[in-house]
Parts: sequence; C-alpha cells; structure tokens
Amino acid sequence: MPAGRPTDYRPEYCERVIELGKLGKSHAQIASELNCSRRVLYDWQAAHPEFLHAIMEARDYAQAWFENIAQNNLLSPVQGFSASLWAKAVSCRFADDYTDKSKQEITGATSLDVRFVS
Repeated sequence: MPAGRPTDYRPEYCERVIELGKLGKSHAQIASELNCSRRVLYDWQAAHPEFLHAIMEARDYAQAWFENIAQNNLLSPVQGFSASLWAKAVSCRFADDYTDKSKQEITGATSLDVRFVS
C-alpha cells in the first residue's frame, strides 16, 4: 500500500480543463479552478494519460482563443485592445509558435577583433 495522501484527481476534471482552455486560461488559472497547484497538474498528467490529453487539448484551445482575439481585431479594432500586449502574451504562453528564433555568435581571433554574427 503506497504511503502518502490519496490523490484528489477526478476523471471529470478532464472535461473542465478543456472548457477552461476554450476560455484561454493558463495552467495557473486551471490549477486555481481545480483548487490545486500547477505541480499537482503535472503529477496528474504523469499519472493519468487522459488528463495529459485534456491539458494538451486545452492548450490548443487557449492558443486558438488568443489567435481569435487578434484576428477579430485586425479589421475592426476594439477600444482597449493592445496589439503589443497581445504579442507579449502569446510569445510567452505559446513560445513554440510565437517566439522569434535567431542564433548569434561571437567570433574573433583576439579580444580586440570581436564581432557579432547573426
């Protein structure tokens, strides 16, 4: 018999996680809604494949939510929409799709001959 506190995980959390993703919620917000920590979410993902799937699906829905906000504001901006704030949010939340990737090198034979290469 394993020691420790029994898990508070419930299979119905999967549906709730997906609903929250459709509202653009982050892992921290999802954890808060489920009354647990992000660490617990990670533990549940490792222990319950269906929960991992729900979290991954929720992330895709959250990204779509953010993208819809921008798309809806391209042609008819809503007062209060900040494109720069939106860009910062998606680059942090969805780095794989929204982070500029560049490689920089420092070269030079001596410290007097240093140059940056992009």
